[in-house]
Amino acid sequence: MSNSKQYLIDDLSMQESWRLFKILSEIVDGFETLSDIGPAVSVFGSARVKPGEPWYERTVELSRQLADAGFTVITGGGPGLMEAGNKGAYESGGRSVGLHIHLPLEQHNNQYLNTRCDFRYFFVRKLMFIKYAMAYIALPGGFGTLDELSEALVLIQTKRIKAFPIVLLGKDFWGGLVDWFRDRLVADGYCGIKDLDLFLLTDSTEEAVAHIKRHVVI
Repeated sequence: MSNSKQYLIDDLSMQESWRLFKILSEIVDGFETLSDIGPAVSVFGSARVKPGEPWYERTVELSRQLADAGFTVITGGGPGLMEAGNKGAYESGGRSVGLHIHLPLEQHNNQYLNTRCDFRYFFVRKLMFIKYAMAYIALPGGFGTLDELSEALVLIQTKRIKAFPIVLLGKDFWGGLVDWFRDRLVADGYCGIKDLDLFLLTDSTEEAVAHIKRHVVI
């Protein structure tokens, strides 16, 4: 092997080693920052929803109810339904947490945060959502929301984590996906009918919060 090729391999190895330190640093920082946030609910939804739109206002009300019930609200810390989730908790005097991700097209954090963590790695951020949540609420959203939802379902289904309440809020939005779960995944044998009991599908913020309170002791 030529000296130039060996140098390139060594350089790449060094870069990967330093990346491991960066990852570890994010994990340690997240653990230290979030260790005292108390019982929390992670709320996911689109960054593209604007203030004043129906789902924005519903999410503000949802997070107010969560805060009044004694829960910290965790979101991705960005705009849209993340902002709405933080806003309701913040304005109600509850604790509002944002797990902010740095993206190539920079996503700004919202102003309704008591606690903020910054991440460059999605998988570290997802670890924090899972580790510090006692429940998940999935609002209308895109690939990111689906990613967070599917990871929680897989971890609970495979018993890698203790089961906790998962709520899909919005029957018009989530109903088609749930039908597909039943008509394709269950019907074709890719998951069991009992796996559909891992989540609650509802239109009611009150029912969502009540469902979480029934299953979570704080």
